Amino acid sequence: MKFITAIILTALLTYAIGLFTNLPWYSFVFCAFIVSFAIPQKSWKAFVSGFVAVFLLWIVLVMIIDNANEHILSKKVAEILPLNGNYFLLILITGLIGGLLAGMSALTGCFLRKIK
Repeated sequence: MKFITAIILTALLTYAIGLFTNLPWYSFVFCAFIVSFAIPQKSWKAFVSGFVAVFLLWIVLVMIIDNANEHILSKKVAEILPLNGNYFLLILITGLIGGLLAGMSALTGCFLRKIK
């Protein structure tokens, strides 16, 4: 139950901090860190909960935004990068990067709680 709670809370805080503040794009790592510090879990569960929360959130948000403009920008960026114009692969890579950052931040919060 803590695992699912951590995923939902991390996703909600990440969405809220992006929506209501003018902080930089990487501010979601603080959300994952705080949730992982506040909810005691095993280290691998903390990493996975942070990863899944931000990965799914970013994928959903990017797909909504990308569908609204008919994939114009993502196709152009995917052609610049070595992705052969595959915009969906670009979206997955974006989610993977965000998920890894959030997972490592959550892992850091978990470890800090253990040494506290």
